[in-house]
Amino acid sequence: MKINHNVISKLARLSKLKFNEDEMKLISNDLSKMLEFINQLQDLDTEGIDPLIHVNEEINNWREDQVQGMISQEEALSNSPVKDGTYFKLPKVLE
Repeated sequence: MKINHNVISKLARLSKLKFNEDEMKLISNDLSKMLEFINQLQDLDTEGIDPLIHVNEEINNWREDQVQGMISQEEALSNSPVKDGTYFKLPKVLE
């Protein structure tokens, strides 16, 4: 995959960031280096290597949920920059 101006612009738009031209060049360079590094993994000989299912051998220790101190609806909404009555108001994510 080639990292170009269009890719950086799309990533910036999706992450709601703004970059000037110098920053775009730096980001493009950094992302290209990262992709080159990741592509080196294709050169590794993985013949006879079993897929890794879990990073460690630990087993989940399940516990029952315990209801603890709850906050009121008013407290929950108190830090919201925009609210609509009793709901958080967020920008549309899906069309």
